[in-house]
Amino acid sequence: MKRSILFAALLLVFFGLQAQEDVTFAAKPAGEYAAPVFSWEVTEYDFGKIQQNVPVTHEFKFQNTGSAPIIISKVKGSCGCTVTEYSKEPVLPGEWGKVKATFNAAAMGKFTKTVTVTANTEGGPVVLRFRGEVAKDV
Repeated sequence: MKRSILFAALLLVFFGLQAQEDVTFAAKPAGEYAAPVFSWEVTEYDFGKIQQNVPVTHEFKFQNTGSAPIIISKVKGSCGCTVTEYSKEPVLPGEWGKVKATFNAAAMGKFTKTVTVTANTEGGPVVLRFRGEVAKDV
């Protein structure tokens, strides 16, 4: 009697587990799960000529054109001369967010710097670029 009850319980557990729906992203065809999507106004910016040791700032704006909130986990400048700020709260579908880069040039001449944005979007990190020239006569 105990064996038949144990066997029936095992069968119920087995069939119960088989009936569960697989909800992983890999199990669904592309486009069938909620995904956040960055749509940037621009990903490159040219400051033109700037003055040495005078900080300049550009705000890179993006819209979430996906179907899930964008959550930015990390924003990193390519050097210590670049300070970043970004939208810390989740950016809901249809809403706008920003990544602000402030650059303080110590050396004269042309420059190109990057800001890498890591978020829960498809395609991996996004690299934003800015460039310009540090000149004496501005």
